[in-house]
Amino acid sequence: MTIQFPNESRYYDAALHAVRFPGHDGAMDAPFFVDEDALKQIQPGTGSDEAGLLDAFDLSREKIHTAAARV
Repeated sequence: MTIQFPNESRYYDAALHAVRFPGHDGAMDAPFFVDEDALKQIQPGTGSDEAGLLDAFDLSREKIHTAAARV
């Protein structure tokens, strides 16, 4: 079964400097994250604050989910 992302929740993890989001593979949940530097590469001009990083994630959600599914 392929990984799915039915839950659109995401949150900024200050300890990791990353946005975390859940994936689901049949019976199991799988945690994912994308770090601050990667978000800034995907969305140049992204601020380093929580709101800016979450916005960058939201704008690139489809790309991020596609990459996460390949992992």
